[in-house]
Amino acid sequence: MAAIVVDDIHVEFPIYGSTRSLRQTLFARAAGGLVQRDTGGWQRRVVVKALGGVSFSLRTGDRLGLVGGNGAGKSTLLKVLAGVYRPAAGEIRVSGQITSCFDLLPGLDPEDTGYENIITGSLLLGVPRDAIEATIADIEEFSELGEYLNLPVRTYSAGMMARLGFALATAVEPGILLVDEGIGAGDARFAKRASERLEAFVKRSSILVLASHSEALLTSWCNMAALLDAGRLVQIGSVDEVLSTYHRRGPTAAVAVAAE
Repeated sequence: MAAIVVDDIHVEFPIYGSTRSLRQTLFARAAGGLVQRDTGGWQRRVVVKALGGVSFSLRTGDRLGLVGGNGAGKSTLLKVLAGVYRPAAGEIRVSGQITSCFDLLPGLDPEDTGYENIITGSLLLGVPRDAIEATIADIEEFSELGEYLNLPVRTYSAGMMARLGFALATAVEPGILLVDEGIGAGDARFAKRASERLEAFVKRSSILVLASHSEALLTSWCNMAALLDAGRLVQIGSVDEVLSTYHRRGPTAAVAVAAE
């Protein structure tokens, strides 16, 4: 049985020796949360406290939507669950295979061909070597890139890159699925097929965690939601309850600034 336990996690991004203003730093990091100036020690720094004291648990069948404004901590939480960021404090326990749909071409080498990048990306996504051939066949059919798969991906347009990445990301068995709504699939003609494929992909997952601003998507895909604000978990419950709280609270500042 798949499961995720998030126990009082804190995520911080210390920024050392920055010559930019605090305002420029915040926009560049786009991490949200609490920002503090640390004046102790010999080197001044800015600390972005992106998540603070977040706890929840999920099990097979749960579909959790992350709700909140820009900079609330949704993307940071996804990346912590994926293992991209390590919490400064607290613990995450995961039972099951994690599949993330926000880095669509992991290990991308622009000098490698499409086929070579498929093999590299499949291995990084945890596809067994003996299953990669079937993965390649599926990606060939869905991406419609044809002979371009024999060419270096640096020759691809942005839309072709998106097709390859989307086809690769959705060719594996999802397990615990982490999705950012920003996932793209190229041109408009391709969008309908991509939407249908992604919906089927989500249904096959054991657990879903979705970061989205789309209430229609949250209502359609999720059976629970979590409201984040400035890196803290405000509420977790049914999608309707959490969206109601979000609307009632209204927009808030994505980043709070405090001096130490």
